[in-house]
Amino acid sequence: MTVPNTALRAVRTGMRMSQDDFARALQAAGHRVGEPNDANKRLVQRWESGTITAPRPVYARALEVVTGLPISLLGFAAVPDGQIADDQHGGHDLTSPMSSLATPTPTSTPGTVHKSYEGVWLSRYQYHSSGREDSFAGQHFVVVLQHGDRLTARSLPGSAASSLSLDLTVDGAVITGTWVEQTDSAGYYRGARYHGAIQLLAEPTGRRMAGKWVGFGKDMDVNTGPWELIFRDASTSKTTLDRYNTSAE
Repeated sequence: MTVPNTALRAVRTGMRMSQDDFARALQAAGHRVGEPNDANKRLVQRWESGTITAPRPVYARALEVVTGLPISLLGFAAVPDGQIADDQHGGHDLTSPMSSLATPTPTSTPGTVHKSYEGVWLSRYQYHSSGREDSFAGQHFVVVLQHGDRLTARSLPGSAASSLSLDLTVDGAVITGTWVEQTDSAGYYRGARYHGAIQLLAEPTGRRMAGKWVGFGKDMDVNTGPWELIFRDASTSKTTLDRYNTSAE
């Protein structure tokens, strides 16, 4: 009996994306991490209907990048790596449910070792509000997922009224990338969307990253300020995420 994947559908609709939008986001994520994929609306429909019980690794990684959630929380059956078959409907996918699924990591350049940053972190930044002539701090609990030298961070919805996402690349102790924040529609900034660049330095312990952000203000001026990520938990299980899905203030 086919069981619909209600978890994936809930995540997609919570992101306010149509199935077409979601497929395009998966394709864009694949290009960003150097693993192009052929995601399309029909494939998303087959995942959500339960016709396909688990995506192949290239799609699993794109799903994690787009949603900011580990594949184990997206409603797919657990399958071993490597069992791939042509589904005749939008690509080759894993089909045989088994005992466990570890999201594979793209093969790194020989000799390259990447420190693991995966887990829950406290994100904290400071900014100056010209309209209120004062400085403020923004805080979120974020889930960091890692594939090789690429990091994606997505805020837990209960940790702040706004939503935050970061896409980062690790080069030794230097971590560089972009950030996007969707502000609270009922807050001071009335749902405005802000984005910019960020560069951080990771401490040798791997438990703190600190640096600065740069971005534009409402008057189209370019602003900057301090930003840090503080490690909280290495787990990305549902139990752990539920525990941190609360106000970070």
